[in-house]
Formats: sequence, structure tokens, C-alpha cells
Amino acid sequence: MNNFLQFFSQGENIAFAVFAVCIISGAIFMINFTKVVHMVLSLAFTFISLAGLYILLQAEFVAFVQVLIYAGAISILMIFGIMMTKHQTEEEQPKRPMHSLFLLIGVIGLLGILFYAIQNAPFPAPGNFQPGESNTQAIGELIFNQYVIPFELISVLLTVAFIGAIILAKREDE
Repeated sequence: MNNFLQFFSQGENIAFAVFAVCIISGAIFMINFTKVVHMVLSLAFTFISLAGLYILLQAEFVAFVQVLIYAGAISILMIFGIMMTKHQTEEEQPKRPMHSLFLLIGVIGLLGILFYAIQNAPFPAPGNFQPGESNTQAIGELIFNQYVIPFELISVLLTVAFIGAIILAKREDE
């Protein structure tokens, strides 16, 4: 109890807790809403809350990019995409309790594997990042000099995930 009160005695920790609650609640609302527009709005709320967390971590450039690209561009693009396509409400499928049980077991198993992997992974020491006056220049130099291969691998992974999402979306239409 004393650690809990000590944790919330600092303003940064209170702000972190508020942003964390906003992020988690936005994600939960996004999953539980049935109307797609409401889902996109709650997703934008989550992105903006993430930007606040980045500002708290003194990563202003990442926060700016988060708001500009994710909260702004992607959310607007999703809303335009929803409005321009033929969006029809589908009948709710009957609940399958065994499917939900297997899904819960799978999620718990995946979380356990991820927790074990993160706990046992040897993380390298952070690079010598000097935030200085030009935060953006320092980030760019690190990305394109020291971390260019992981950066390119992530971009390939995101492209593959995007193509997979398109293929899955096309299957649902058929």
C-alpha cells in the first residue's frame, strides 16, 4: 500500500496511469463496439492517448508522428473507406461456447509464451542516444545507421501483414 501511494505521489506517474487507462479503455471499446464508425473513433482515441504517453516519455517526434499519421491520416482513411464502400450490417451469428473456450485457452497460452520469451530474452544495451536539441536528427541517424536492417525487416513485416489483411478482407466478401 505504501508503494502504491508513493507511486502516485509524483505527477508523471499519475499522468502515466491516466494515459494507460485511456489506452486500454479505448482498445476495449474498439473491440466491443458493433458500429464500425464508433470502432474507428475509439481507435483514434487510443492513438491520441498513445501520443500523450510518448510526450510523457520525452519522445515528442514520435508523439507528433503518432498524431499525424495514426490518429489523423489512418483514422480518416478508415472512415472514408467505410463510408465509400457498401457496408451492410450482418446478422449476428449464433454464439459458439466451445469456440470461445478454445479462443480463451489460445489467448492465455500466447500470453504465457510471450511473457516467458520476454522474461528470458537477452535485450542488448541501448545505443548511445543523445536526445540533445535535434531529437529528430538523432533518431534518423540511429535508424539509418545503426538499426537499418531491423527497420527494413519491420517494414517488410508490416507490408506482409497489410497484404494478409487485404486477402482476409476479400475472403469475407465472397
